[in-house]
Amino acid sequence: MYVEDFSEKVVETNPDLLDFAKLETLQVNVSNICNQTCQHCHLIAGPGNDKVMSKEVMVKIIEFLKKHPELTLDITGGAPELTPHFQFLVERASAILPRIMVRTNLTVFFEPGMENMPEFFKTHRIVVIASLPCYLNENVESQRGTGVYEKSIKALKKLNELGYGDSLELNLVYNPGGAFLPPDQKDLELAYKKNIMESHGIRFNHLFTIVNAPLGRFRKTLDANAEYEKYLELLKKNYNPNTVANLMCRNLVSVDYRGILYNCDFNQVVNLPIKNEAGKIVTIDELEELIRNGFKIETANHCYCCTAGSGSSCTGALE
Repeated sequence: MYVEDFSEKVVETNPDLLDFAKLETLQVNVSNICNQTCQHCHLIAGPGNDKVMSKEVMVKIIEFLKKHPELTLDITGGAPELTPHFQFLVERASAILPRIMVRTNLTVFFEPGMENMPEFFKTHRIVVIASLPCYLNENVESQRGTGVYEKSIKALKKLNELGYGDSLELNLVYNPGGAFLPPDQKDLELAYKKNIMESHGIRFNHLFTIVNAPLGRFRKTLDANAEYEKYLELLKKNYNPNTVANLMCRNLVSVDYRGILYNCDFNQVVNLPIKNEAGKIVTIDELEELIRNGFKIETANHCYCCTAGSGSSCTGALE
């Protein structure tokens, strides 16, 4: 099966859209350690992993943020809370930035030493982005494991008690449970709010629908079911040119645990870092110069997942 190179597709839409626009969000992937082994995880995160950001790299990130207090910091993993210096990063960054987002799987709150994490989030007014791939127990557990739904609901109730969903921002994330695109984000948000309010009394602000990237553990599932080519074709057929101008890679830079820079978290998986004009891999030490001079966005065919249907980003649908 031939799939047109993604960059060629963007050139047909508008070649200027392969240029980085303006840095608005610094996304930091602090580790691939996680207490879950989700079926759709592009990073193959799980227990026993060892890619962990050092305090030294975090200090460099904080020094950069001091020069750019207008930015949003987006902290992800793995389960980022399990990273040894996670609280150090949040505490220092919250003294600089008005908006810090943390992507949590919710069940991490029940791991040893994590019991006070919801209160820590409240203290630092963290925007919580919580994974809940469905409002039905069976669908969540088929993706994330037995007992995950019950713990997730318990964690959401705790966040509600602390003001999340009201005075503090709580957003949920939906991932499809297979090789298909998400439904309409607005319609699904209404269904989520109706069902989890009626069933559990839980409040949240927004739902983000995210298309599964054909990478990592999800790629292995596709291969095992002989669905990879079919899924890639689905993404390509649903390419939406109206999403491209709003792709997260045009306003976001992702930092891995070593301090190496990427256009997105997906590019970390396929070892596709940002490079300067001399072809050298760029690190957090050179981010200031990079955004000042501008650069081209690195792409591959997994990028079709972000332009399929209504589009997909770390904050949900694009159109």
